[in-house]
Amino acid sequence: MSGAELNLEITPQVLLKAYACGIFPMAESADDPGLYWVEPEFRGIIPLDGVIVSHRLARTIRSDRFEIVVDRDFDAVIDGCAQAGPGRRTTWINASIRRLYGELFRLGHCHTVEAYRNGRLVGGLYGVDLGGAFFGESMFHRESDASKVALVHLVARLRRGGYQLLDTQFVTDHLTSLGAIELPRSLYHRLLDDAVAADGDFLAWPKEESRSGTEILAALAD
Repeated sequence: MSGAELNLEITPQVLLKAYACGIFPMAESADDPGLYWVEPEFRGIIPLDGVIVSHRLARTIRSDRFEIVVDRDFDAVIDGCAQAGPGRRTTWINASIRRLYGELFRLGHCHTVEAYRNGRLVGGLYGVDLGGAFFGESMFHRESDASKVALVHLVARLRRGGYQLLDTQFVTDHLTSLGAIELPRSLYHRLLDDAVAADGDFLAWPKEESRSGTEILAALAD
């Protein structure tokens, strides 16, 4: 992983240009006000035609145990992603990250996928939307499988909207179980250039309309 400290005020426009070049910002910790650029030597992606849905996860999706919505509550999602959890005692989401991605959300270049149960937010994710590429930033869960179900809904939505790339930045065991793979930087950049030049539509399924688990699994099978 390579990194360079950001010495200048970063704007949403600069951030989008950085994503188009394969670079993204991170912070050392939630208390550190600074940011630095990151360009991993190997990049994680989930092929949109290669997401892995186990039989158990498919049953959970089909049961509609979770209500899945998009773009309802960005602040609550980033709060969830910033909280400590299993395997994550600290967070890199600082005030600058919150501000920048909040601005991208208001501009329509950042989206959330949220999982609710009995009216309570129990999991979700957020990421950056640029052309036909979606850059997953972070995800969280408070109930088992909530973030996995949200991610599968995301993949189906991206396929529906004509996207070409789902970037996960890095690969974890959690993401590997869902089909994430690593690509060398040179290959990733070729895919990125094509994807950014494409025209994805995150709201090809209007956010006001909910999708059943059966619909989602059928969309993945198409």
